[in-house]
Amino acid sequence: MQVLELYSGIGGMHMAFKESGKPGCIKAAVEINTTANSIYKYNFPDTKLLNLNIEGLTADTINQLEVDTILMSPPCQPFTRNGKQLDMEDARSDSFQHILHLLPDLAIKNVLIENVKGFEQSEMRNLLIKTLTENSFTYQEFLLTPYQFGIPNSRLRYYCLAKKQPEKFQFETRESVMDIIPSHTNESSCFPIQDILEDDLEDCNFRLHDSTLKRRLKVLDICYRTSRKSCCFTKAYGRFMQGTGSVFTDLDEETVFETLANLGRMDPASNDYLDLAQSLNLRFFTPHEIAKLMGFPETFSFPQDISNRQKYMVLGNSINVKVVSKLIRQL
Repeated sequence: MQVLELYSGIGGMHMAFKESGKPGCIKAAVEINTTANSIYKYNFPDTKLLNLNIEGLTADTINQLEVDTILMSPPCQPFTRNGKQLDMEDARSDSFQHILHLLPDLAIKNVLIENVKGFEQSEMRNLLIKTLTENSFTYQEFLLTPYQFGIPNSRLRYYCLAKKQPEKFQFETRESVMDIIPSHTNESSCFPIQDILEDDLEDCNFRLHDSTLKRRLKVLDICYRTSRKSCCFTKAYGRFMQGTGSVFTDLDEETVFETLANLGRMDPASNDYLDLAQSLNLRFFTPHEIAKLMGFPETFSFPQDISNRQKYMVLGNSINVKVVSKLIRQL
């Protein structure tokens, strides 16, 4: 595979391609976000990285790269349930439409697309399938979550694999969305959260603020060392509490449940309430821990000038490396 990585972000697709073990290389990556690009370049200094708007790409430019595979994760905001769901009317879908417009003039044989759940019901999805079909691609859509691969994190995502005919997949495709990839054995359980925790962590910078303990304690999803699940981490993690990801405590589950029950009978404005809430030792997961939950290898790292807030944002926009690597093997 000679790969063009579009919307390359911090290099999740690049990592997934390496993880897949398939022969080939990333010929070029395209991303407009300068923070993401600095992280990508830090980890893949030898890859050609184009800092430009994808709408500026032409068929000639892409063909000159001599690529036969496109891996991409277009912006999800037009389709996410927490957004306005403007679909193709959202300007952030324009670049994806542009790529589909170029596809008939490209020497592309393989395509992998990742997006949020909900994309499968969008007009943009309909345009994608129409374009693939009209250009002699066979395709298969999936809805997959890391839980299915033994990873204790919820990140349900839409995926589409496409191959240029006469090439075929080595599995039987179907029109409906598949919820498991062929030849995969569903894991009976996920590994425990303790497997991704940083050792000897000075966690004072990651402790929850007192204001959060007073006002938002009831909405937190709390993980323990023995936990085998966690919520999806979004780019708002660390800034907003509900629906952005889980938090962690080293205490056992029984102690936490008992403490929460006692807190439920107390006045949140009292000093005693805050003292007891602080005893839970709740902290955010670190960026490194989240990266490991998302399948990034130990070799992945951030430049020193990237703040934790920036790390959370780019990780929230990235992919699960392990899941995508298995899809690339099928592609």
